[in-house]
Amino acid sequence: MSLVHATIVDCDHGTTVECMFNPTEYTFSKQNVWTQGAAKGHGIGLYEFSSGQSSLLQMQLFFNTYIPHPNPENVCEKYTKAVWKMMQVDPKLAPLSSGGDKGKGRPPVVRFQWGSTQTFQAVIINLSERLTLFLPDGTPVRSTLDVTFQQVLAEDAYPPTNPTSGGVGGERVWTVNEGDTLAWIAYKEYGNANLWRLIADANNLTKVRRLTPGTVLEIPNAG
Repeated sequence: MSLVHATIVDCDHGTTVECMFNPTEYTFSKQNVWTQGAAKGHGIGLYEFSSGQSSLLQMQLFFNTYIPHPNPENVCEKYTKAVWKMMQVDPKLAPLSSGGDKGKGRPPVVRFQWGSTQTFQAVIINLSERLTLFLPDGTPVRSTLDVTFQQVLAEDAYPPTNPTSGGVGGERVWTVNEGDTLAWIAYKEYGNANLWRLIADANNLTKVRRLTPGTVLEIPNAG
């Protein structure tokens, strides 16, 4: 079997960063908030569930351009810069909450994917890079990234893979808003940003990176 590389998918822009080496392990964590009531004559007060917190996914990724290449490239420029870009604010992206300030923008929603394994929709909340090998001119050629993803959408809130599976038959339409991208629309409609090509093909779009607000797009069935 050929090696399947893990990827970090930018759900808003429809781009991916392929991991040079797959992680050797990764850690999921989640917390729930419970509030303790007054004891009122008892040894311990009863606890009441308050809310669930977002899940976290933590991993370490390794990048190396020194071996086996005879002319090593800058590891930051070739690989890790693309991950750092996923923490930058894109002013064109609409807020995740309807009550947000639409002029502020936000970093993209991402997802870690490895073969058939897909994690939750998330944002990168922590990223640190350690450079450990350099060429004589100072060019970095080996890097280790520590990445923390924080869930931004509950798993039971994902749209169905087939948009007609909820019982509302037929294809649907989407009116483009400022900041919308095909990847974002595919993520909202199908739960998978990688299906943006279905929408592009159904609407004969040639300029897929720039959508005009007010345009009505046909949303085809995913399968």
